[in-house]
Amino acid sequence: MRALGTAQFVLATLGVALNCQAADFGKQIQPLLEEHCTGCHGSVKQLGGVRLDAPSGLETATAAKVLASLESGKMPPPAGDSLTTAELGTLRDWLKSGAAWPAGVMLVSGGAGAGGADNVALARRIHDKIVAAPAGPVAAYKKTIPGTDVSYDMVAIPAGQFNMGTPDTDPVHKKDEGPVHSVRIEAFWMNAHEVTWDEYRLFMFANQAGESAAKDAQVDAVSRPTRPYVEMSFGMGINGYPAISMTQHAANKYAEWLSAKTGEFYRLPTEAEWEYACRAGSTREPENLGDYAWYIDNSDGKYQKVATKKPNAWGLYDMLGNVMEWTLDQYAPYPASTAPVTEPWVESTKAYPQAVRGGAWTDRADKVRCGARVASDPSWKQQDPQLPKSIWYHTDAQGLGFRLVRPLKVPDADAMYRYWNNGVEHD
Repeated sequence: MRALGTAQFVLATLGVALNCQAADFGKQIQPLLEEHCTGCHGSVKQLGGVRLDAPSGLETATAAKVLASLESGKMPPPAGDSLTTAELGTLRDWLKSGAAWPAGVMLVSGGAGAGGADNVALARRIHDKIVAAPAGPVAAYKKTIPGTDVSYDMVAIPAGQFNMGTPDTDPVHKKDEGPVHSVRIEAFWMNAHEVTWDEYRLFMFANQAGESAAKDAQVDAVSRPTRPYVEMSFGMGINGYPAISMTQHAANKYAEWLSAKTGEFYRLPTEAEWEYACRAGSTREPENLGDYAWYIDNSDGKYQKVATKKPNAWGLYDMLGNVMEWTLDQYAPYPASTAPVTEPWVESTKAYPQAVRGGAWTDRADKVRCGARVASDPSWKQQDPQLPKSIWYHTDAQGLGFRLVRPLKVPDADAMYRYWNNGVEHD
């Protein structure tokens, strides 16, 4: 970066030689700044007037002060996450050599809304663990969560192209389901059914997930839900029943936790992936809905055990009914253009509304469709007595759950971070 308010100023001020070895910014400098510095010196906070998440930051800072603070041990503060001797040397050498900053690079800043610099570093560590593991066969599989006897099934979903949405000629078409547009989807795996309490409670309560027996730094670092103030199944059943009433943030963090536990990358499905999997190659909604879905006409006033109805053509249970399911997308209008798009995702910039799919045990048949959409709402936690209200629970949404996908192509660490920290709540 033109950093340090022209590098020559710093070099002259500190009497530093010009022969320091240049560092690799992306591999050496960026991770250090994001993990240790931008939480206090980024877009959210600029302690001491110093900003270190953009090339303009050190132009406006007192360059000599930045380097002197590193040299003296004042930055990062002793009570914080200290740098190793090698890391300090890397940053000092980078500063002394002119602090080159690649054009267009902005770092992730810590603080509310970004998920925190520590989360960036955590995503990178989990990513490294995942890519180091050998790839498995492209087929359906069953996985036991390490340290437990709880398992889950994943169904292989083929790559393909489909028409997303419902035409306005459909008698139950809703305005937000159009226009119909063509979408290309890459291959992925998807949970055979919704995540159950058997699985989710391992995440909610660490002592049930084997962490005490075999500590894993990545697993231990993932944020977990606070203890709920009520029993979250509301008496409807736990063993074999779908987990409910979590926020999208909680579902995202479960995906991160499971990824750290297993060494396989999991996330929520995009809206497009969800609808593609629900339709399973068909252009029509399923006939005889009661054969496939629990909804208001047959649910007996509560959710039911997963995988007790017929699966769709691709072997997925409960895509319709039982509980609605979170997707990764911000709820937003479909694109006006009908030109084919590949792997669309509307990344969330705020906590509400997020897109929810599938319909629930409380819904009429017209809402239990592959093409039907629901927007999440803060009223889903209206009765939560906590102030501020919990970022983990939607106590008033007892028909809301989720399932995960595992893309065949593993994304980079920055993408993983964005998926797992999407739509972070601030309220």
